[in-house]
Parts: sequence; structure tokens; C-alpha cells
Amino acid sequence: MRLMCLPRLSAPTRAFAAISLALPWGVAPAASAPVRDAAEVKRFDLETSDGVALATWYYEPPEDAEPLATVILVHDFEGSHKTVEPLALALQEAGCAVAVPDLRGHGASTSQDGRDADLDIRQLRKGDLELIAAGAGGRLREQSAVRGDLETVHAFLVSRGAAGGSAEAPLVVIGCGAGATLAALWTAADWAWPPLASGPQGQQVKALVLVSPAWAAKGLALQPALGTEALKREVPVMVLAGTGDRDGIRLFDQLKRQRPREWFDQRADAEFTKAKEVEKPGDATLFLVQLDTTLSGEKLAAEADAAPRIKTFLELVLDDDR
Repeated sequence: MRLMCLPRLSAPTRAFAAISLALPWGVAPAASAPVRDAAEVKRFDLETSDGVALATWYYEPPEDAEPLATVILVHDFEGSHKTVEPLALALQEAGCAVAVPDLRGHGASTSQDGRDADLDIRQLRKGDLELIAAGAGGRLREQSAVRGDLETVHAFLVSRGAAGGSAEAPLVVIGCGAGATLAALWTAADWAWPPLASGPQGQQVKALVLVSPAWAAKGLALQPALGTEALKREVPVMVLAGTGDRDGIRLFDQLKRQRPREWFDQRADAEFTKAKEVEKPGDATLFLVQLDTTLSGEKLAAEADAAPRIKTFLELVLDDDR
């Protein structure tokens, strides 16, 4: 067995080997998500600044769970909260509060300004899609003139005391497929808010997970987010990919050039590689984890291996002692 060689390695190398060789990242594969009581998953109907009725599902963590993070989970185009529910339930069980909106034109979010069945993803234009990740207008975030889908969910979480830079449950954004593109764009928008005399009103996102990110989808491009300091250097990023996710590998390689001393690379069926300056797993801020599967996007996120690896990433980068 390969693990027999571990005692010959240095302590830091043994730590990385344990992470990369054990499935997944040193924990047992997750069992099927348990059936949750209805009271633990609640629907809230929110409203964006342009009048979209945004159906949002909130997965409250078990009362006895140690808080890990507050997560905004973003589904792919043509999906809904249902298509990412396996991951939402697994993260909930791990101690996360998870908010999952049906993005405009999807699922139960098809009404705008009181008109029923008015929105359809197949008819939305590039500007409509960009608005999903938009949050701007004025100096005060809480009074912003433009509040798209994800900004509206953030405001909802702030109103519940569940997002706002809390050290107990820091804010994390996870996106799948084109939802990963939206997650990256909104993270950049979050970090663009200027601080006030009373303290920061942006920079709330403390980690970003991109599952099979799409470089471009329906005219929506990832590149604008990649040019921001948030994505280049500031926010810890995990790229979770399958063996066919070329965009995910391309994205990791671009971010790696911006973080030459902080990356960890685990390809399917390969030894891990890392920046030489990374002595222990918590030193890295950029991770590529490639699972040995041809699945991608929401189907990859539903795999039993996905949630435990995401949990391990969050535990590493959200650790105050890292």
C-alpha cells in the first residue's frame, strides 16, 4: 500500500499525502443525505431591486452542530434549488447554514413586478444574467440601487444575522457550472464595496468554491472577475472538477499564476503537487481537486465525495490559526 511509505516522509509531506491519498481528504465517503424534517428547510420569497420575486430555500444547520460557514449556493443555468439539494443537505449536516435561490427565470422565480410566468431563462439576455450577480449603486450597501439575485440573498442573510463577516460562521459562496461564473462575479462585486468609517461593508465572502466553472455561458464571461484583487489574491478558492472539466483546469492554471506560492493541485490518479512555499495544507489559498469521474457541474456536486472535500477545504481556509 502507498500509505506504508508515509513514515519516511517529512511531517508536512505526510500531511499532504494523507489529504491526497485518503478518500476523500482523510475522511470516509459520505452516506446518502438524510431526509430532513420540513422545519429545517424553509422557503422565503424575496424581491430584487428590479422586482423579481426570488424564491429562496434556507437550510438551517442542526442545533447541535458546530457552526462551519454560511453558504450561498448557486445552481447552474436550467437548474434550480432542487438540482443542488444533495450538496445543500450535505453541507447543512456538516454545520453550514445554506441559502439556495432559484435564480430568475428558474424554478419558482419566474414572476417580475407581480406578473406570473414572465421570466424564462431561455429568453433572458446577457444584461439580465449579469444582473443576477450585480450589487452596486450609491455608497451604502444596505441602500444600494441595484440589488440582483445574489445581493438580495446576501441582504436576507444579513437581516437574519447569518452573514456579515461573522467569525463564527463566515460567508462562503459555492457555484456549479454557469452558477460558478455567477458566484465569482458576485464575489468580486462584494469585495468592491468601499469601507465606511464604521467598518467594512464589503469583503464579506471569505471563501469561494467553483464546481466545474464555465468560462463563458450565454454571453456571461468569467474573465471580468478574474481581473479583480478578490479573485487574484484575496479570497481562498477551490476548483472542484471532473476529468472532462477543461474550463476548471484552465481557470486553476490562470489563478495559479497569480498565486505562485499558495497553490495545491490534486489531479485524478496523480500524486499531488504544490507550491514549494506551502509547508502544510493550511498555507495554500488556491486548491484544485479533480475527481476521477466524467460527471460535471451539479451532478459532480451531488457525488458523495464532493461535500466532504468542500468541508475540508473550508475547515482549512477558515481556520483562524492558519
